[in-house]
Amino acid sequence: MADSSSLNPQDYADDPRVSYLVVEWNRLSQAEKDAQELVEVDPSMKELAEKEVEEIEAQKEALMKQMESIIGDPNEREWPNEVVVEVRAGVGGEEASLFAEELAAMYLRYAESRGWKWRSLDESRAALGGLKEAQFEIKGADAYRILQYETGVHRVQRVPATEKQGRIHTSTASVAILPIYKRTKVVVNPSDLEIETSRSGGAGGQNVNKVETAVRIIHKPTGMDVRCTSERSQAQNKEKAMQLLLSRLQQAQDEREARERAADRKAQVGTGDRSEKIRTYNFPQDRITDHRIKESWSNIPKIMAGGLGPILEALEKAGGGEAVGDGE
Repeated sequence: MADSSSLNPQDYADDPRVSYLVVEWNRLSQAEKDAQELVEVDPSMKELAEKEVEEIEAQKEALMKQMESIIGDPNEREWPNEVVVEVRAGVGGEEASLFAEELAAMYLRYAESRGWKWRSLDESRAALGGLKEAQFEIKGADAYRILQYETGVHRVQRVPATEKQGRIHTSTASVAILPIYKRTKVVVNPSDLEIETSRSGGAGGQNVNKVETAVRIIHKPTGMDVRCTSERSQAQNKEKAMQLLLSRLQQAQDEREARERAADRKAQVGTGDRSEKIRTYNFPQDRITDHRIKESWSNIPKIMAGGLGPILEALEKAGGGEAVGDGE
């Protein structure tokens, strides 16, 4: 059957919404194969076999339409227009926190340059300045397609303002780009969740420090936890936190699958694993190097001010090119 749909039923074999349809699809596919082989063994059965194949194709087409109506547009699923960007300070103490804040600002300025909307979901500031971690939501056309390769460890090399000997320090911050899907393949058992509420601790309206509107959800099987303080009500924060948790669990599953495929995949820009070192920002040499595609760019101030378009374009182009590594 010449199927123009981009949906691959095998990708949804573990999706409880359509897994039973995938089983039937596989059964029909095997029957179709058997009918075609029958013609090779007994040419006299050609007419009967062709009629059977035609009937099977019609059944498979009906199954495909049923799966698509349940799952939705595969393209929308692949390229959602809403992401959560997480930035966390890594090794390097105060300098790592300052770098994390600069990275967060870089992405927000880039978002503004594209006309995307953003808002903060939660942040934790370091005692001496900078960010321990921050989460913010970005909404805009192709947001995930464009930002997807930013997940990983970003390294900075520069002389801190407090360094009196002029020595170059190396610090890191990690970035995770979490696509927010309208539908996910992940199913969470409510008994696996632990939900905590608390008072919001920052600017956010009249409810701050008066009502317990902040929500933290812990997924006990994985230890994964999320926190949301951006909304005015506890119910809204709970809904947003749950959406973020599902996206994190989906992302973790996608990362595992990507690592499993990586050995056989020739075209890739990293594995999407947030522990992979992807880029170095060398301030003394005014050079930013992406280790996966082994390309460098100058004019760090412009890039940190949101001008990272050329880097993102190069990464997207390389995503369909030759295999790349995570070199030094």
